[in-house]
Amino acid sequence: MSQKRPNILLLFVDQLRWDYVHAYGLNPWIRTPNIDSIGEHGCRYENAYSPNPVCIPARHNMITGLPCKYHGFDDNYFGPSAKNCPWDLPTFAQICSDAGYSTFAVGKMHFQPERRATGFDRFLNMDEVVDDVMEDDYALFLREKGYGNLGSFHGVRNVLYQQPQQITLPDELTGSYWVADRTIDILRNRGEQDRPFLIWTGFIQPHPPLASPHSFSHLYDGKVPKHTSSITPLSRLCEELKCIADLPDEENINRMRENYAGAVSWVDYNIGRILQALRETGLEENTVVIFTSDHGEMLGDLDTYQKMNPHEPSTHIPFLMQWPGHIEPKTVKKEFIDLNDILPTFADLAGTQYPGKIELPGESLFAKCPQKDRSVVYAEHQSGDRRWCMIRDKRYKLIHYYGDQDQLFDLQEDPEERVNLLFNQEKNERVQETLERLYPVLKRYEEKWGLPECVQQGEFVDYPLFMLKSYFESCYPNQIKKLRNDPPFDDLADEVLAAIQDEPTVHLSKLHIRENMVQNGGYTDEDVDRLLDKAKQVGKY
Repeated sequence: MSQKRPNILLLFVDQLRWDYVHAYGLNPWIRTPNIDSIGEHGCRYENAYSPNPVCIPARHNMITGLPCKYHGFDDNYFGPSAKNCPWDLPTFAQICSDAGYSTFAVGKMHFQPERRATGFDRFLNMDEVVDDVMEDDYALFLREKGYGNLGSFHGVRNVLYQQPQQITLPDELTGSYWVADRTIDILRNRGEQDRPFLIWTGFIQPHPPLASPHSFSHLYDGKVPKHTSSITPLSRLCEELKCIADLPDEENINRMRENYAGAVSWVDYNIGRILQALRETGLEENTVVIFTSDHGEMLGDLDTYQKMNPHEPSTHIPFLMQWPGHIEPKTVKKEFIDLNDILPTFADLAGTQYPGKIELPGESLFAKCPQKDRSVVYAEHQSGDRRWCMIRDKRYKLIHYYGDQDQLFDLQEDPEERVNLLFNQEKNERVQETLERLYPVLKRYEEKWGLPECVQQGEFVDYPLFMLKSYFESCYPNQIKKLRNDPPFDDLADEVLAAIQDEPTVHLSKLHIRENMVQNGGYTDEDVDRLLDKAKQVGKY
């Protein structure tokens, strides 16, 4: 450990699967030169995982270093069901602040409560769905720039959630550009420069809505391969997730995948601006830079969408780290790591100890005498009959669904997880041996780190088959209903049509517009008719 404690810069994106970073070599057509450079100057971790592949749980695991058993977020919770992160759990920001670091958070954090800084000296907030403009620094910025009329400034989330669409703002006013600008401001203008800093920079992209500037949204036209399909039946959870994307045909799905890739490269462009500022300010040599994501995105692979399931596109995340003079350039590590390792790593870098009384599941990536078993990785999600837990080793992944059939995948022979080895087949000797080896390990991890009472007397608790609850995205701009002053907000119909005017595969008559707007948005049939009439006039019906 250097006598001069390093600065820490955490570059964090939302819903980015590992194979959509060029450095990992699985999709050589994707352009992420700035993200790749972190691995070129440091280390690329081949097997990094989200311990709970959904936004709020993954982020609370990361910031507290503890699983949902302790922080309470086994899933996303909003509105009346929203929870508070326990005030007495130390966070990595508090630990670093107590050790003398200046701490900053910029962009999407997904704390609950949202404005609780959880140890950051300064928090510039940008959330996906704005409940109150006065609590969102990016929304206030747009008002100051004359764009207070926009309700869906991150893209139209509700009726176009995973539809390909484009940002209607100038490039330099988009959310990703704003996050990079604010981070650069801190790097260039921070006070007390004798103190090390911790900056958590949180991008929303490439999380849906899949909206990017025009030049990036068409960067990969015709270049993204077709999605994979499962050979054996999907889990009920994966079946449930098909509905939310509302993608009617293969052409639309392919265009969605292209737009996702464009959003990744737009984030990469803005990360490049931050890394350039780090170099220009002379801070690069003593700054640990980590790039990672909270979870991935199925993107139509295995015929399903979103995250929150145990498959590789959902749980396997990119993780690259540089620290000049301490990490050899172009290092590649294959052991399993996860987001639980970030808090102990930051405490180690800050030269301090974890002050909490609860055992941590993670361990510093710079531990001198490592104890964590990195031959396997464990993940979990949800509770009750919708819960699953997963263990994987170098070759196999075993998934236990509490309200569904278990699954086993051979990632050496079947890296795309198309064949569940437990489906309607006689268990051969190899499969039987694998189950006998992995089931005890999974039960042990679940009993120790999973929700209470999931394992009793060494066995998983039984639940009945869970019922499917197919749904559409229902987050409409809440701030429209709460603001009383000018400027008036744009009509949703106008925002929808502006977002898709240059998207040839999107036609509103093919989508579940009426069901979504009437059931979830509080609109009337007349409102929907007016939108569809406008769509006919501009060729988007």
